[in-house]
Amino acid sequence: MEYLRAWDYVIFIFYFIVLIAIGSYFRKKAATNLEHYFLAGRNMPWWLLGLSQMSFWFDMTGTMIITSFLYLLGPRGIYIEFRGGAGLVLVFLMLWVGKWHRRSGVITAAEWMIYRFGKDFWAHFARLTSVVANVILSLGMLAYSFKGAGLFLSMFLPFSPMVCCLIMVVITAIYTIEAGFYGVVFSDIFQSLCIWLGVGLIVAVAVAKIGGIPDLSALAASVTGNPNWTGSLPDFNTPMPAGYEQYSWLFMLMLFYFGKTLIQGLGAGADPRFFGARSDRDCGLLCFTAEWTMMLRWPLMISFAVLGLFLVKDFFPDQTVLIQAAALIKSHAGAVAANEWPELIARIMNHPQSFPAELITGLSRLLGPDWSSKLNLLSYHGTVDPERILPGVLLHSVPVGIRGLILVALMAAAMSTFNALTNGATGFLTRDLYQGYIRPQAGNKELIYTTYFFGILINVLGFLMAYSTKSINDIWGWITMGLVGGVTMPTVLRLYWWRFNAGGFAVGTLIGLVAALVQRFIAPGMPEWHQLVYTIVIGTAGCVVGTYLTPPTDRQVVENFYRTTRPFGLWRPLLSILSADEQQAMRNEHRYDLIALPIGLCWQFTLLMLPMQLVIHEFQAAAVTGAVFLLCSIGMYFFWYKKLPSAPAK
Repeated sequence: MEYLRAWDYVIFIFYFIVLIAIGSYFRKKAATNLEHYFLAGRNMPWWLLGLSQMSFWFDMTGTMIITSFLYLLGPRGIYIEFRGGAGLVLVFLMLWVGKWHRRSGVITAAEWMIYRFGKDFWAHFARLTSVVANVILSLGMLAYSFKGAGLFLSMFLPFSPMVCCLIMVVITAIYTIEAGFYGVVFSDIFQSLCIWLGVGLIVAVAVAKIGGIPDLSALAASVTGNPNWTGSLPDFNTPMPAGYEQYSWLFMLMLFYFGKTLIQGLGAGADPRFFGARSDRDCGLLCFTAEWTMMLRWPLMISFAVLGLFLVKDFFPDQTVLIQAAALIKSHAGAVAANEWPELIARIMNHPQSFPAELITGLSRLLGPDWSSKLNLLSYHGTVDPERILPGVLLHSVPVGIRGLILVALMAAAMSTFNALTNGATGFLTRDLYQGYIRPQAGNKELIYTTYFFGILINVLGFLMAYSTKSINDIWGWITMGLVGGVTMPTVLRLYWWRFNAGGFAVGTLIGLVAALVQRFIAPGMPEWHQLVYTIVIGTAGCVVGTYLTPPTDRQVVENFYRTTRPFGLWRPLLSILSADEQQAMRNEHRYDLIALPIGLCWQFTLLMLPMQLVIHEFQAAAVTGAVFLLCSIGMYFFWYKKLPSAPAK
């Protein structure tokens, strides 16, 4: 099989050298103390934090998943990513939950529990529970990211997906563990430049390709079986291939995922970028920057999807050969699980001499003499594997040199996610577990070396979890529906209900986590919407029971939280502690935040949809979307931007 050319490898290696150099340069500054290591001394400008936020959301594995749905559905694939990939939660972060968390002055989300609930037994228990929950979430996200990186790189390197994944883990660990949050932010800036360059190049290739055919819709229908591929409105029922049947009820899923986003967004915000922001104003502006720059991800992905249509049409004019090829492989390989399929395919491609001659001959007969180039696109179900469309296009449809630049851009997207997850998880383990309870008197040098150890441990565990996952969409669905669902209600209630206490948070979180883990092991095939309802109901019940079976939070602690955070919700019993002027200022702030919410959600959705419509030449639909986007932009200017507090004096 043909892999990369020499020039592509040169670009690839240069990129890794720059990343390692960034880690080495900031190592000494990051080691100053834990606040520098995990929050860069709380002195980063909002635009740097915003670009870092964009890079975190612009992950490679998520890009592969979303591209797969855009390949199957066209622009309508965005509705499935209301479950998380569309980033609608950023609107909540921009309007209020980001600044609410910044006002605490803490370093981690687990330390925030002491600020919210005090220092009694249950408050410390809540802090430890938060450590467990956040580390499990980080491990799940790392496993999902590692899995996607392995699948991606195995199409360009003569190694199996897990070996490629291991390479990424090692390189990420080197520069992230060395430089802490400095490494996260400054490597993200470098990686953002790579991403923007990649977006421009791929969009140009796709637009040129579309201009050469009379009817993109007809091509898409013949390849994917979806007759409304270029449409932008969700259908009530749409044809989906084997393994994706649960997404057929697109309109209903869109509503369900949107409702999930509304609930999840209310409790978001416990992110190092907000804890490290310099002001409330910076919290809003960093999210605004992230949303604008993250928009570039969508024309990139729809361009990959379009090029995927051309690639599949050229490779498999008759897709029935894929069913035969999958059956042939299974007949020679014996029982093979879905999660083992990518490893098996890689072994057949890289070491065909190790397999029976009848298998290789049969594959050549079905797929042609260049069978090894096509085999990566074969799914376990005997269809085109949509998760391989992005790397397949990059390998076969992008010129040499440009391919290396795009590869670096996508590697940058992956590693910006790796480094943020690693930094966040090590913060919980070092600050909240080790310094908080194991070695409170530990010196700075000891704490820094402890972060190095936990950083390595987190990456190793994430790698092991990735190995057992059957597909990236499988684990992404579980993370966004089951795992996140299990911890959603505790994170929401802590901000909006005065009576909610540490016992409610701890019990609700633990029960929700256990429910999600039990579902993963006992019923891994449960539909995503069932996972979310199941875990949210159980987690909510745990919150209520835990709240009323444990003592209320100390009144002084609750009053301090309310006075400094100034949240809205069920807080009437504490309203009297504020002066009349403070109450009026808070009501004004809340009113404009809530008015801006529906405008902001519509603004972000149209911001993502508009460039996709332009790329596929749906100009009439783009005109409508553009008009809505303009109206929403005006609304955001008056109801959000004009209401931001003034920049603090330097």
